Amino acid sequence: MAKWGLRRKSLLALLLACLVALAPAVIIGWQVLDGVREHFGRAFADNFTQLNRQRILAPISRELALSQRLADSEVTRRWLRNESDPAARELFFVEADGYRRDLLSHAYFIASAATGNYYFNDDQPLSEAPRYTLSPTAPDDGWFYNTIKSSAPYNINVNPDLKLKTTRVWINVQVRDRGKVLGLTGGGLDVGGFLREFVNSGQPGVTPVIVDENGAIQAYSDASLIAYNSGAGGASDANTVFRLVDDGPGRDALRSAMRAAKADPQSVQSGWADVKGVKQLVSVAYMPELHWHVLTLVDLGAARVLDTRWLWPAAAGLVLLFAALLLCFGYAVERLMLRPLRRLQQSARAIANGSYDVRLPPGGQDEIGDLSRAFGIMADKVRQHTAELETKVRERTSELESANRAMAAAHKKIGDSIDYASLIQRAILPDRQLTQSLGAHHFVLWKPRDVVGGDFYVFHSDGANCLLGIMDCAGHGVPGALMTMLARAAIDLAVSEAGPRDPAGVLARTDNAIRAMLADAQLPRALATNTDAGLVYIDRQAGRLLYAGAKISLYASNGHDLREIPGGRRALGDKRAGEYRNIELPMEPGWTYYLATDGFLDQAGGEHGFGFGNTRFAEMLKRHAGRPLTEQAAAFTQALAEYQGGQPQRDDITLLSFRFE
Repeated sequence: MAKWGLRRKSLLALLLACLVALAPAVIIGWQVLDGVREHFGRAFADNFTQLNRQRILAPISRELALSQRLADSEVTRRWLRNESDPAARELFFVEADGYRRDLLSHAYFIASAATGNYYFNDDQPLSEAPRYTLSPTAPDDGWFYNTIKSSAPYNINVNPDLKLKTTRVWINVQVRDRGKVLGLTGGGLDVGGFLREFVNSGQPGVTPVIVDENGAIQAYSDASLIAYNSGAGGASDANTVFRLVDDGPGRDALRSAMRAAKADPQSVQSGWADVKGVKQLVSVAYMPELHWHVLTLVDLGAARVLDTRWLWPAAAGLVLLFAALLLCFGYAVERLMLRPLRRLQQSARAIANGSYDVRLPPGGQDEIGDLSRAFGIMADKVRQHTAELETKVRERTSELESANRAMAAAHKKIGDSIDYASLIQRAILPDRQLTQSLGAHHFVLWKPRDVVGGDFYVFHSDGANCLLGIMDCAGHGVPGALMTMLARAAIDLAVSEAGPRDPAGVLARTDNAIRAMLADAQLPRALATNTDAGLVYIDRQAGRLLYAGAKISLYASNGHDLREIPGGRRALGDKRAGEYRNIELPMEPGWTYYLATDGFLDQAGGEHGFGFGNTRFAEMLKRHAGRPLTEQAAAFTQALAEYQGGQPQRDDITLLSFRFE
């Protein structure tokens, strides 16, 4: 009876001590939790604001940079000085279409200050006609005339274009010529996609907002509060972020935070404000490149800044912990427990160190004795299992070594097969024929992404004349190489039927041959079988060139000027058949001609990992066109390697060049 009485008294004393310690611990813990939630809330709001700042700045800065380059182009200024010049018009729209493809929105506009004509092109077929004419008296056109009068070289304006029936984030860049504003040009991001990408956080209690320097709302979940046309100075003061904040010190705090963020664009300012009657944390960051502020409103009561779902499991765990403490305490007061347990502990340590032959102390007729005997049985079982595991490890090691040897043999067979395929692919390339026909008047850069690739070049002699070109089959590696075999057979058949003097006919027959070869094949939808191509027939007797292309352009430069002769808009084997035509060009001495697959233009590199691009490619051609062809090949290889840096090669690369003295 004394034994049970002592246990009950001990358990009761421990329970009272736990309750006395628990009450203040709960109060202090709740206050600490509230402080931790506020701390993590500020950190979350600041990080979320910085993240939104970067997510907004990256695409719009890229659009702004491309728009500024288009506005600074001499081709743009030349056309705006004389819109009626057909040559300047054609050159501009060709160059502008290259910018359009690089813009994220795939759309650009240009408006003339002299005539008010407004041109707009997107993914729809190219239009060289004005979409409409701007008027100084039209209220909807105020953005244009405010911008050309502004001293700022550009602005970013959220504005609905009622004539085009589209609402976009417009980047308006002045086109200047010796201080005179000739017009505006730029791109426009779709507002719907912009809101989905940057404004809708997808998290409860978190509301991102974008405002300009005056607080005019540029992006918000409620589109009716957006201050359209504020970037061009045409919006009222009604739709500002201060309308969202209740009257009181919150508005002053918000203005102070915006001024501080503008003074230090690298920082994030935060404070408290009442938004629609709810106290919320406001974080502000400034983007000097765009003259915009990024705000994040966080309702700590609704936002999941700190996950509190662990509270109930923690409480349950605490209860279990108290119960365990009570049981352990009651068990610990038992007489004669610590000494046998200490002996058993020493034996357990010996077994843990690998001494399985240790002798356990003799057990009594109580629970500790039973535990000691069970521990002895366990030690015997561990000894047996250890021996079995060591045997199994040796067996598995032997099996793994055999598997590794088999894998190495299989890898060698695959590598040998790919090397043999590379030898076969190189054998179909007409290097010897090109050297015999053109000699030092040509060079070829052929760099497959893998050991084998989907690019190849062709050559067919026609007496003193010849047909040469390049082809880019879909796919890389072994699949691309197999496609080159198919395309090579198709073009050889086409040349035999149409003759080498009709490049367009050769392309059309090659297209038909590829379609016929794949007509009965059960191909997945995702498998591409199209082929880009560019063919040139060199007629030395007539002093002319005939060019036909399928999504590959012919470039020509004398070191001062550059011409681009685009091919057909559809590839061979595309879903819909393309139309290909022969373009006749004079064979001009001193001009160098180039054919290149898109692997060169699409190669990622530079500081931001963008593609090499048409503009950089054109500048490279003009810079080196006057040099000997052997030096050009080395210069192009060096330029590509320097731009690529540590980036992996994206695609197969082929560049074929020739010149006539």
